[in-house]
Amino acid sequence: MTEKLHITPEDPFPEDLVEVEDQKLQVLDSQVQRQLDHEVVAEGEPNPETEFRHFELDEEFQTRDKR
Repeated sequence: MTEKLHITPEDPFPEDLVEVEDQKLQVLDSQVQRQLDHEVVAEGEPNPETEFRHFELDEEFQTRDKR
């Protein structure tokens, strides 16, 4: 199965990022970043849900870096 290049605010998102494997978390981060970039270019600002997901991913990466 091919991964989507981006994840829209309407697409499912894991409830708990702690449960997501490192590699899948990196893919998810890339998808959210691509969506964030698309929203800024197409709409002039990011969707609040996409911003929240980006923030959540950043926090999870910081937590994992501390381990």
